[in-house]
Amino acid sequence: MKDSILNKEHKDRLFKYIFGRAEKKEWLLSLYNAVNHSHHDNPDDITITTIEDVIYISMKNDLSFLIGNTMSFYEHQSTFNPNIPLRMMLYAGRVYSKYVKDRKNRISLYSSIPQKVPVPKLICFYNGLRDIGENMVLRMSEVMPGWDISDLDAKVLMLNINWGRNKELMDSCKPLSEYSIFTATVRQLYSETGDRDYAVEAAVRNLPEDSEIRALLEANMAEVKEMCLTEYDEEKEKEILKEQYLEEGRAEGVAMGTNRMGKLMTKLFEQNRIEDAKKASSDSAFRDELFKEFSIL
Repeated sequence: MKDSILNKEHKDRLFKYIFGRAEKKEWLLSLYNAVNHSHHDNPDDITITTIEDVIYISMKNDLSFLIGNTMSFYEHQSTFNPNIPLRMMLYAGRVYSKYVKDRKNRISLYSSIPQKVPVPKLICFYNGLRDIGENMVLRMSEVMPGWDISDLDAKVLMLNINWGRNKELMDSCKPLSEYSIFTATVRQLYSETGDRDYAVEAAVRNLPEDSEIRALLEANMAEVKEMCLTEYDEEKEKEILKEQYLEEGRAEGVAMGTNRMGKLMTKLFEQNRIEDAKKASSDSAFRDELFKEFSIL
C-alpha cells in the first residue's frame, strides 16, 4: 500500500489553504457572506489580517480578515476542542494590537475621545466526529472553573461543516460545500481502504468538473495529502490512547478518572493534549508537573 509521510506542522491547514489565498479572495468573501447573510460583492474589500508567525498549542491560527467594520476570526477544527474561545481570544488580542499600532488607523488608546475599532466575530468551522448538531456556542466562562464571575469572556460560534449539516450555509457558499464533500469522501475512502493516497486522489476526482476548488487541489496534490490527512490520524490516535488507559484502569481494578493517572489522562483528553498524554505515560518528572498543574493530589 502506498502511503504518505505526514507532516505534523500542516495539521488542520487545508481549510486555510483554500480560503486564505490572496488570489482567491472571492472564496473567502463567499464564505463571509454565507456566515453573515450579507451580500458584499467586491473581494478587494477584504483585508487579510492573519498573523502567520503566531503559534498557540503547537498550531498556527487560521484566518483573520477585515471587511467593513467587522474583524472576523475563522478557525477550522477536526477534533473538538473546548478551549477554542481562549485560543481565539489570545489571537484576537495580537491582531487588534497590531491594528491599533498601525498609524494609518489613527487610534490613540489614551485619547479622551472613544476610539472606534472593528467589531470582532469569532467563528470555528468544525468537521470532526463528535456530534455537535448544526452548531453550538462555546464560551470561556462555561468551560473554565471560576470564569462564571470573570469580567472577561469570549464567545465562539462553532458551525458544523460535515456533509449533510447546515444546508443553507452550504448552498450559500459553493467552495465550502465542495470542501465538505471532499473531506467526507476522504474520510469514507480512507476508512474503507486504509490507503491514504488513494483516498485523497479519488476524492479529488470525485469533485465535479466545474468545481471551484478542484483545480487547486489537483495542482497541489502532494501538499493536499499532507494537509488533509493528519486530522484523521489524530482522531484515531486519541481514541486508541484513551482505550489504552481504560484497559490499564480495568486491569488495575480502577475506573478511568478515579486514580491519579486516570484523572490526569481524563483532563488531558478533555483538552485534546494528546502529545502531553503520550509523554506523561513514560516521563515521571513531566507527569509530576502535570499533577501540579491540575492540582491532582
